[in-house]
Amino acid sequence: MTREDKTPPAGERVLIFDTTLRDGEQSPGVALGSGEKLEIARALERMKVDFIEAGFPASSPGDFESVVAIAKEVRGTVIAGLARAVAGDVDACWEAVKHAAQPRIHVFLSVSDIHILHQLEKDREQVLEMARTQVARAKKHCSDVEFSPMDATRSEPEYVFRMISECIEAGATTINIPDTVGYAIPEEFGEFLRQIQENVPNIHKALISVHCHNDLGLAVANSLAAIRAGARQVETCVNGIGERAGNASLEEVVMAIKTRGDLFGLSTNVDTTQIHRTSRLVSQLTGMSVQPNKAIVGANAFRHQSGIHQHGITKLRETYEIIDARDIGLSRGGMIVLNKNSGRHGLKARLDELGYEITSEEMDRVFLAFKELADKKGEIDDRDLDALVSEERRTVEEVYKLDLLQVSCGNQAMSTAKVRLIGPEGRETTTTSTGTGPVDASYRAINGLVGVPNQLIEYAVNAVTEGIDAQGEVTVRIESDGRTFVGRGADTDIVVASAKALINALNRLLAHSPQARDSEVWANP
Repeated sequence: MTREDKTPPAGERVLIFDTTLRDGEQSPGVALGSGEKLEIARALERMKVDFIEAGFPASSPGDFESVVAIAKEVRGTVIAGLARAVAGDVDACWEAVKHAAQPRIHVFLSVSDIHILHQLEKDREQVLEMARTQVARAKKHCSDVEFSPMDATRSEPEYVFRMISECIEAGATTINIPDTVGYAIPEEFGEFLRQIQENVPNIHKALISVHCHNDLGLAVANSLAAIRAGARQVETCVNGIGERAGNASLEEVVMAIKTRGDLFGLSTNVDTTQIHRTSRLVSQLTGMSVQPNKAIVGANAFRHQSGIHQHGITKLRETYEIIDARDIGLSRGGMIVLNKNSGRHGLKARLDELGYEITSEEMDRVFLAFKELADKKGEIDDRDLDALVSEERRTVEEVYKLDLLQVSCGNQAMSTAKVRLIGPEGRETTTTSTGTGPVDASYRAINGLVGVPNQLIEYAVNAVTEGIDAQGEVTVRIESDGRTFVGRGADTDIVVASAKALINALNRLLAHSPQARDSEVWANP
């Protein structure tokens, strides 16, 4: 079968509702700024997802403003906002999404007895009235209203059927069935969808959607079972991020439908060639690394080590690959390698092929960093370029910048770090600290200069490429006043990468906490 033969015919489509910016941002440790959310929204628009759930407007002023910004700028897809079945939430959601070319209000309310009794502290009739009233309120604002009976898979089916029917009557045009805690099993979930269609008399007036969580590792399997049972909208997150164990992975759902067109007989509107680039962007901005063996977008997804597999691949790709790497935006011939002799135009052309849209100012920084890295390690491949772009593009204001780092360490010596930072108004300050190792000493020095209380709660190192000259990519999470901030840094020197990562996290903290910025402390003014 040729590559062209695998493309399913156009026909009935599954709509992709992406909630990376809402449920995805609820991942522990993720805190995206408004500019970062807008950058992800633009990437999702390029990918041609059908819906972007831009946030939960009533949850905070910052989230409200982010949804407004996305609604005003992103015009190629429906922009949705989430609202509890509360009048204030519904009204705030409309005020945020009304700027969109195609707005949607998504109302949700718990339906399981465990939630009704212990979270809402109401009875079933009171909850039904809340759902009816707020769906009707949303309908007065907006013609496109989605309703989700939260925790539906742990609820009494007859009560779910009744709530769905009454919400459709009140104006809901999409009914989303959430497996909120990842409790369902695929066969069971598919049967539940069939029961809904058989027992809700007006279900034909609404589109059926599903939102599956991954607590048992079944989010994608449950979503696909639901599609086979009649669901025509699937709620997903890029890289499968989200609350607890995450959500159904956008790339896995989309590529399963595309690859198994023979089974599903369906298609999506998604431009799959944007998948790799968008996956990398979300990983960079959230600080949530993609595991190497992750389906579709993991570093090992198209790599072959076994001699038998390598032999087969060289003869015919399809012997051990069911997906063409080009279909998700990777080069067919493997990683393209550049070196120190490559010029600016060659680098820019490769970045364009990888899908990066960078400004002239950003290109200046990336090119300088590229030349420095090429001098250190010779050959630069696509993974190095991803790390360079991540490092050099400034998605958060640089209050502090690392100017100098010198460390002394050894198995019989006290680790010492000298750090010089450039801070507000170009001021320089320097200090020296000791620690249990070079990273610890560096972090003590940096924190001493910045003077903002925080606790390091996670530190992770990954090699971007193979070999002793590989770049190291460091991800850290720090906590301050109950909030978590992610920082990332890359360099061929792992201690330098570590310092960059901490400074990146501190800059994010300061961007989100003006009061901390106002109380900056300099050890040597």
